[in-house]
Amino acid sequence: MKFYPLQFEPIFKERIWGGEKLKTVLNKPITTNNTGESWELSTVEGDVSVVVNGEWKGKSFTAIINEFPDEIVGTEVHARFGKQFPLLFKYLDASEDLSIQVHPNDALAKKRHNSFGKTEMWYVMQADNDARIIVGFKEDSDAAEYLENLKNKTLLSILDSVKVQLGDVFFLETGTVHAIGAGLVVAEIQQTSDITYRIYDFDRVDIHGNTRELHVDLAMDAINYNKVQTKKEYTKNVNESNEIVDCPYFTTNFIPLDGEISVSKSGESFTVYMCLGGSFEIENNNSKLHYIKGDTVLIPAAMKKFILNGKASILEIYIS
Repeated sequence: MKFYPLQFEPIFKERIWGGEKLKTVLNKPITTNNTGESWELSTVEGDVSVVVNGEWKGKSFTAIINEFPDEIVGTEVHARFGKQFPLLFKYLDASEDLSIQVHPNDALAKKRHNSFGKTEMWYVMQADNDARIIVGFKEDSDAAEYLENLKNKTLLSILDSVKVQLGDVFFLETGTVHAIGAGLVVAEIQQTSDITYRIYDFDRVDIHGNTRELHVDLAMDAINYNKVQTKKEYTKNVNESNEIVDCPYFTTNFIPLDGEISVSKSGESFTVYMCLGGSFEIENNNSKLHYIKGDTVLIPAAMKKFILNGKASILEIYIS
């Protein structure tokens, strides 16, 4: 069996806050003007990715993992997670502010939802002037202060709002109250989970005049009320894997590619590349596959040696 780089059919999600930048910025074939998310690689129930290239075209990602777990996800990842794929990869377009929300940790998510928690990171791919995000509290807080401000609709006064620009990275541990602000396109890497507790949605309504469900009670036990440091500084050495995040759930590196890099892997984990800009090729077994901005590709763990070639900005993600 010759293993090869896998690409998947994007799964598009319409959102009340979505727009058209997934098409205009990332070349995605969206068909609505309120598409908020492109799920690039998913095994979330009901939203399992399907291969679009090569011998396995048309096969679901879960079917391939079930058949070749060590070769696809890697020996160590398989030993740790079984045949569950532990990560979810997305691009998001926030035409409007997202709701203020929080995600539970592994223990709470397992107890309530039989799910992983949702540790995540964002890489800002495009930012309008004055675009901002909300990440955590301005100062250490507590449940009483939080509830008082939530009741009085002054929650924004105690939350930290940060201006962002292209290339900024934020790492959000579970329990961090957050919201992506209007005018941003973001690459998101997260644990495989679709558990979100929405705590404030700016009192907005959909086209039918309905508000979205809030999860204020569920969020109480999930929130970290302490001030947190979420922005990640990182180096940008050309033709090197510059570490941005290294946590128990994933490692993410930034690669400014200009020319050729020979890559060697151990076979313990899969690798995912997300193309942030420019274009590049992956050379393996005398074949070349080409990728452009907005593409996401999974390298099976069995592909231990290959070449990256081109001029591009790339995120490299694996589990260490």
